[in-house]
Amino acid sequence: MTIDKSRSLFKKANEFIPGGVNSPVRAFKAVGGDPVFIKSAKGAYLFDEDGNKYIELINSWGPMILGHANEEIEEALRGAISSSFSFGAPTRKEVEMAELIASMVPSIEKVRMVNSGTEATMSAVRLARGFTSRNKIIKYEGCYHGHGDSFLIAAGSGVVTMGAPDSPGVTQGVANDTLTAPFNDLEATKELIDNNKDEIAAIILEPVVGNMGCVLPKEGFLEGLRKLCDDHGIILIFDEVMTGFRLAKGGAQEYFGVKPDLTTLGKIIGGGMPVGAYGGRADIMDYVSPSGPVYQAGTLSGNPMAMTAGLAMLNHLNNHPEVYTQLEATAKRITSGIQSNLDAMGLNYTINQIGSMFSLFFTDVKVTNFEEAKTSDTELFGKYFKGMLEKGIYLAPSQYESLFLSTSITDEIADQIVLANKEVLADILKQ
Repeated sequence: MTIDKSRSLFKKANEFIPGGVNSPVRAFKAVGGDPVFIKSAKGAYLFDEDGNKYIELINSWGPMILGHANEEIEEALRGAISSSFSFGAPTRKEVEMAELIASMVPSIEKVRMVNSGTEATMSAVRLARGFTSRNKIIKYEGCYHGHGDSFLIAAGSGVVTMGAPDSPGVTQGVANDTLTAPFNDLEATKELIDNNKDEIAAIILEPVVGNMGCVLPKEGFLEGLRKLCDDHGIILIFDEVMTGFRLAKGGAQEYFGVKPDLTTLGKIIGGGMPVGAYGGRADIMDYVSPSGPVYQAGTLSGNPMAMTAGLAMLNHLNNHPEVYTQLEATAKRITSGIQSNLDAMGLNYTINQIGSMFSLFFTDVKVTNFEEAKTSDTELFGKYFKGMLEKGIYLAPSQYESLFLSTSITDEIADQIVLANKEVLADILKQ
């Protein structure tokens, strides 16, 4: 496999784009080598600038749940494109989208459309602060909520200490209002609440984490957070930018039966177009301008192209619940095959899987939080990534990212993935 055209493009990109990419993980720094530049995609496959073909296991980080260039979504967009691309004014499709989201997501009574997941999480936290008249939030180590200042905070030396900025440009003042705890640790969360009585506006988390690899909540964790928030007047925010409409029609909150106060959405609700949303209880959402005092605005919010693609996507998922059964079966077929390969070769590993999300960690530690995820052998993962890429399997270029499946992955394609896994692992052991 050659990637000469991709290398040339990356060299030119570095002259005009910081690091040569518009989002850091794309640079392949975590796995080594140069990134491949994608030219097109269809169904379960990506095609790069050099003509190489890859089985796709990222699916644009989640939204392509029906595979690339889905015919229903393409047809909807073709029908809408002649009406112009943006108005900066209300449209019927925004109303239809809001009504559909509210009908599918258990906790959402009202919803505001935005342009990205980051914008959704930033707005939800601002709303929680405005509604409660409190300043501090709790987030969890390894949970990624976009690049808003409040979220770029690493833990201190202890789980109950205040955070410190994890990126230049984030002020200590912002860091002081962001408290961190290990994911799945109710006791650490309770201690933070006790030590900051009546100061915490919100707890925000990914109910299933996708940004330290796929990490599932322990039994009782989400329920415990719900009770803590109820007891202390704290807004519970589920960041379902990844899990919304992917784990179930109503997202992780439907899957686990726990309702947050606010939910952030993205990815799938745009059918692959740039989009985000936040919504929840009507009494909280009515604090958003122009109904209430918490200001948030966006010229391109509710963009008609994104609404058109999203409506086509969500209506399909709403009308075809068998999609989730199919995705679960595909994920099980792939992960059980990979597990058999790893067992036969005596390698240390943990596989976390739920619905159509999964991650392979090269560690013998059960991964339930970020510290455990960091025990993974990232050097081995880098070799594995490169080997799979050579075999035509496109994985996330980082140990700490979940994989996302689409309905375009047939049993035959799943078996190709498992076979490639076996061959790559065997090659690595020979080195």
